Order: sequence, then structure tokens, then C-alpha cells
Amino acid sequence: MKLWISTLIFLCAVTGTFAQEAGGRGGGRGRGFQPPPPPPLLFFKETWKQAPGNVPVTQDFVTNPDLQLNIYGASKSDFGITSEGNVPHIWTGLCASTCALTLSDKNNFVDLTGKAKIRWYTKTSGFHEVRPVLKLADGTFLIGDHVDANTFDYQESEFYLAEVHWLKLDMPKVLTKGTLLDKVDLSKVDAVGFADLSPGSGHGSGGYSDVAWIEVYGKPVKRDATSASN
Repeated sequence: MKLWISTLIFLCAVTGTFAQEAGGRGGGRGRGFQPPPPPPLLFFKETWKQAPGNVPVTQDFVTNPDLQLNIYGASKSDFGITSEGNVPHIWTGLCASTCALTLSDKNNFVDLTGKAKIRWYTKTSGFHEVRPVLKLADGTFLIGDHVDANTFDYQESEFYLAEVHWLKLDMPKVLTKGTLLDKVDLSKVDAVGFADLSPGSGHGSGGYSDVAWIEVYGKPVKRDATSASN
């Protein structure tokens, strides 16, 4: 009888322990439960306006009125936009050197920590690659080791910024500097864009990048009165 009672007490104690652990983990009712943060929302999207042939890209071709365009490493006549194939896109075929393009929201920085991501629609020719470029609020430019190189046709792709490794970028020359950074604070980003680190080969196949629409998912951070994009 004593053995039976001891066994019953032991089983009740074990059952109670499992119930407490399950309550702490499941259903969001345990005191230690922390709900996961919501996924970042769309911060901006740019699709570009239709272009009459292949012409230099300017602010006039930006569809989103809140975005400011900046180009680097190429003259204003070299960085092109075209609607060939009924897909308005940026074209780097006439860039005589490395080149980059960024877009910044006039009213907000963007927090690209956590599960912030970029989605874009790209195509390349030759061995050209499209890489992400960021400008931080303190003026530092970064370029990532993520690449998209789709030579067959346009392809939609996305990637998390937290999984990208970054190098500093010397602007306006669009030249990489130093070694991969161990830690980067992406909580306050001024501008987002892309770079092509290979010179274009001119018209026709051989060497260029096409970047059609681009989407940035992150958390807006209000600019103060003195902040401005350059």
C-alpha cells in the first residue's frame, strides 16, 4: 500500500511539472512567452515610368513622389533607362566604370534590422551582377555580397539584409574599401539601391545589368529637420 501511494504521488508531481512547462511554452499564456515581432511592411516600391527609347535616367522617371534619386560613378548621360520589352528598367550598358543608384525617402530613414528585406526584378548580361547598396544616416556607404545574375530573362528575387555581409563603398567612385565588416548597424538607413561593379559593354549583349522594380521592406524612422540626402 505504501509503495502504491508513493508511486501515485510521484506520477502526480511529474504530471504537474509537465503541465507547467507546457503552459509556459504554448498558447501565449505563459508568463515567459514573447510573441514574435511582426514582419516588416513595405517601406517603398519603385517601378519607373515608361521611357521613350533608351535615355539617361533622371528624377523625372521616378514614379514614387516621396523618393529622391541619386546616381554614382557614371555621368548623367551614361546611366540609362529604357522600356524595352515593356518593362521599364534601369540599364548599365553605357556605364564606363562601376556605377550605383540609390533611392531615399524624403521624409523617413528606414530601419532594416530583423527580417527587413529587398525584393527586385532583375536581368543581367555577360558576367555582370546586381548587388545591394545602402547609405547609412551618418553618410557611410555599404555594398553587399548578395548578388543576382540572371542572364536568361528577368527574375524576381528577394533576400534578407541581416544575411548579407557588407563592405564599405567609396563614393562617388563606387569602389570597395577594406575587408568585410564584422558588425553593421542597419537601424537607420538613409538610402537603398544597387550597384554594378563591372563596366558596361555598350549596346547589344555582352555586359550590362537591368533593374526593373524594387521593393524595400522595413520600418520607417522619421527624419529630423536637419537631415537630408546627398
